[in-house]
Amino acid sequence: MITCVIRYHIDPTKKEAFARYARTWGQAIPRCGADLIGYFAPHEGSSTLAYGLYNIESLAAYEAYRARLAADPLGRENYEFAQAEKFLLREDRTFLKCVSHPHAYTKEEEAP
Repeated sequence: MITCVIRYHIDPTKKEAFARYARTWGQAIPRCGADLIGYFAPHEGSSTLAYGLYNIESLAAYEAYRARLAADPLGRENYEFAQAEKFLLREDRTFLKCVSHPHAYTKEEEAP
């Protein structure tokens, strides 16, 4: 299992547009095969950083998931909404593997 962490730099004057975008992904992402952890908008501190996190089995599963998401009507609509409203200034992804207890390897398993 890997976790995709999406870091967004958003327009601080368009937080509500980001919230709408996040709520829509809340429907589309699970339907297309990823385990959504959540979308997180600025609250205190930085007014421009936001995050989306979800778990997926592997990078191969991620590629198939992305294809399903691109073909999903709600997914396409959300991509178009983001492009039209221009609230996403930057977006990048990283893939992480949880190595902490209680999700870490058991004694019988070997660490990577």
